[in-house]
Amino acid sequence: MHENELEIDECLVHALLKSQCSHWSNLPLKAILSSGTVHALFRLGSQYIVRLPRIDGATESLDKEYEWLPKISQILKMPISEPLFKGNSDKSYPWSWTVHKWHEGHNPNFEKENEYKKLAKDLAYFLNELHEINLANGPYSRRGVPLKKLDVGTRKAIEDLEGEIDIQSVASLWNQLSNTPTWNRDPVWVHGDLLSGNIIVQNNRLSAVIDFSDVGIGDPASDLIIAWSLLNAPSRRYFRENLENIDDNTWERGKGWALSIALIMLPYYKHSNPVLASLARRMIENVLRD
Repeated sequence: MHENELEIDECLVHALLKSQCSHWSNLPLKAILSSGTVHALFRLGSQYIVRLPRIDGATESLDKEYEWLPKISQILKMPISEPLFKGNSDKSYPWSWTVHKWHEGHNPNFEKENEYKKLAKDLAYFLNELHEINLANGPYSRRGVPLKKLDVGTRKAIEDLEGEIDIQSVASLWNQLSNTPTWNRDPVWVHGDLLSGNIIVQNNRLSAVIDFSDVGIGDPASDLIIAWSLLNAPSRRYFRENLENIDDNTWERGKGWALSIALIMLPYYKHSNPVLASLARRMIENVLRD
């Protein structure tokens, strides 16, 4: 999926566990198939998951998670992917890696009917709580920035998709959304990548939130992308109704984030990751329809 991506297999992971945390090295180890693109995932026993970056540059977010998620997890009611151990690079693997607690459940599928009303409420309550966290000196999230910072990349993606989408309608909508007034309050804590692959559900209820690679402070608008990547219109409205401290401009910027992320994902992953390409097309359709 990426240039210079590192191949990671069970033998490599087992060797890292044996040399750095031998008390876990005898547990069963199995690779997890995932649509995620940055980390390789391995189930470790029944209680843990090992997470290893596939590409250079991912360790900065891993270090950030290791520092901040234990603090954040003490405040949130919803379980999150708190790291339990951070491993070091060695001669066989060049970067840091982590072990997290395993959360039972599954990633939700795209909503086909009005079945996610309770999940929509759970997601809104999670964001209400996250955005109210008061932890000083937090790092800025790369997804907590004004939409205008995405303009060059978004417009380039629109050009690359000529013939595949209605680029005139999309460009017009992006121009409208990217000019929405910016966040003018203090920055808040954000997840930064709240897509369906990063939430765990059981019986259509939220049971955990994972992968906080983009955690930090900033504009909460980027956390609203779940509305157009998972929910149908009725559940999306219910999600909106249960959000606190999200005004109309922030909702519109959230729509802009959903559109930009989808437009950039589609040409990048259309040949290498069909799951993310399908997700991107759905997000574009939902934003245009909305």
